[in-house]
Amino acid sequence: MYEANFLSVLPPLMAIVLAIITRQVILSLSMGIWIGFCILQSVDPITGIGLALDGVVNVFSDPGDTRVLMFTLIIGGLIATIERSGGVRGFIQLLEQKNWVSDGQGAKWLAYGTGIVVFIESNITLLIAGSISRPLFDRYKISREKLAYIIDSTSAPICVMIPLNAWGAVIISLLGSSAIENPIDIFIYAIPFNLYPITVIFFSAFVIWKGIDIGPMKKAEQRTQGGEKLWSGATPMVDPSILSKNEKATEEDKARFMIVPILVMVISMPLGLYVTGDGVISDGSGSTSVLWAVLTALMASWILVLQKKRIRLDELMQIFLKGAGGLLPVAMILLFALALGDVANLLGTGEYVAQLAQETIPIALLLPILFVISGFIAFSIGSSWGTFAIMIPLGMQIALSLDLNLSMFLAAVLSGSVFGDHASPISDTTVVASMASATDHIDHVRTQLPYALISGGIAAIGFLVVGVLLL
Repeated sequence: MYEANFLSVLPPLMAIVLAIITRQVILSLSMGIWIGFCILQSVDPITGIGLALDGVVNVFSDPGDTRVLMFTLIIGGLIATIERSGGVRGFIQLLEQKNWVSDGQGAKWLAYGTGIVVFIESNITLLIAGSISRPLFDRYKISREKLAYIIDSTSAPICVMIPLNAWGAVIISLLGSSAIENPIDIFIYAIPFNLYPITVIFFSAFVIWKGIDIGPMKKAEQRTQGGEKLWSGATPMVDPSILSKNEKATEEDKARFMIVPILVMVISMPLGLYVTGDGVISDGSGSTSVLWAVLTALMASWILVLQKKRIRLDELMQIFLKGAGGLLPVAMILLFALALGDVANLLGTGEYVAQLAQETIPIALLLPILFVISGFIAFSIGSSWGTFAIMIPLGMQIALSLDLNLSMFLAAVLSGSVFGDHASPISDTTVVASMASATDHIDHVRTQLPYALISGGIAAIGFLVVGVLLL
């Protein structure tokens, strides 16, 4: 039986550093998986290669992980169908006719508002906001990195504060398994103390309002205004052939080809949670509901297009396969990220980091330390939900043993988990944000990181103040 030690943090840490340095995310994740299994099994590097391959294959043994990978490919087909049917062009034409978006600032607020309003599931939020806003950002020469930052700052931060969605279902179930008698109440009372999500939502609005461009983001904006959508050598996370080419809309291009599938997807998500939870939304399966939602949206899109005789059935299938193929790189990154998360869990990475500080922290520092530890774990394993599973039971145990406010401890864990996930290059939501914006993934990470660190610093100070005044 492997005992967690300082080597437990090496695989995810190596993957993160290599991804930032080399810009080769899949290769970096592969190195982390390989090192992880070498450490876990105490084997030589050659034997470790075989174990690492098995670790990647074993991702498919988890139905939830498999559904996430299927969702990634199917959403590619949905995006391609909406683009090809003229739904995006029709929607942009509708916005311009109504004078809702007439300049770059309006495009930014559209992306922001969509992220706020669509709070069913973070990946769906990212994809909807990205699909709607990306053509407008290109038209008004705003960097795709800025779009990725805006939608990434309004997806998970909103979703983590809503009890009746996939995120709320996971959090409430973890609270219930931690012997908490009233998990929904604890969740709701934690919302005003969820300092990182609140900070990043308001800070991103401030960034849009004042046009604040920091470091790499400023260079990206200057490049885009010069007519270059991406840096030379950059690789967008979506095959450019499936994206809108900004052609002028025709009479046949209608907004409903985009609006109807999106509405169907948004409505299907809570219905899926209700059905899979046997009438209790909080007990529903998030991964199943997301998969059902995107399949239902695809079906609605096909029915609408076929009814209007816009595209033939054989063409629809070709478009779907091309769209799914365009997102194959994303599916590969998610596959290897999930495998790295699995080996990190086997190594006890999260438990080791958490136990380092559990018994030696003054009460006033508990909240900021929980925030920082949760952030580091989420950054290392690339999963806020994985961090929830590790840190929520631990945070609740600490609060119960010291008879302290449970909601504040939950908020510290949730905030740290979202912060780490927001900043991590191996996070699935970060990857999907890059995909939805059709930008290079590492460019998105580099441009977003300064903003995330500022919001994280504000949240950490806030938890210190709360700890000193209220604990």
